[in-house]
Amino acid sequence: MPAASTTLRMLAVSVIASLTVTGCQTFEDAGVAMGRSELVNDLATRLDRALESTYSADYQLPGGQRAAIVQAQDPARSAYTYPGGRLTVTPDAVTRCTTSGARPRCTLTTPPTPTGKPTVTLFREANQQGLVTPPVVVGMLTAAALDPQAVIRQSDTTVAGHHASCVEVQSGSGDFTACVTTEGVLGSFTGPVDGKPVELALSDYSTTVDEKAFDPPVDAGVVDRRPGGS
Repeated sequence: MPAASTTLRMLAVSVIASLTVTGCQTFEDAGVAMGRSELVNDLATRLDRALESTYSADYQLPGGQRAAIVQAQDPARSAYTYPGGRLTVTPDAVTRCTTSGARPRCTLTTPPTPTGKPTVTLFREANQQGLVTPPVVVGMLTAAALDPQAVIRQSDTTVAGHHASCVEVQSGSGDFTACVTTEGVLGSFTGPVDGKPVELALSDYSTTVDEKAFDPPVDAGVVDRRPGGS
């Protein structure tokens, strides 16, 4: 597997690993946990599969705002566009752009490596601006599965013309609903993320991408903080 694809997978895997717990369980407890794990793994597998796919997904946010996720391969790249900014992850750099000012400003940093420990903090700005990313959703589902007090219900729906499986979670840490399409794309999400209410729904999906989605805006001011950068 190419290193870049492994890097993107690590973003999701590290979330799950950070939520792993150890301890003793009765056979009854283990059975409950297994049922929840199967449910989480089904949705997590779909989201993970999207890391090896090429697609563009547009999302509708409250107030008429919009967001987007673009994924491409050879090499593996991902771009997350949200109100006021953009996050791009490529084999060469993690690029964070602020687009709310008169002129876009972007900062390039070293991308996470397969042996590193990328965390959900990479997506914090996107979360705060209303775009919850697939690795964050995987982490929330995993946390709910490990919560013995959580109530998890599953249902099916259609989002933007695509079939999706949905999970409604009620737990002490916050209630949320997440839907994942058959293609492995995040179909919709409603609930608190980092203490802020988030609501989004897939409005358009395509298996083609605009290569410019992975580049900083043409007129952006760029600061390169990578070793040897300027």
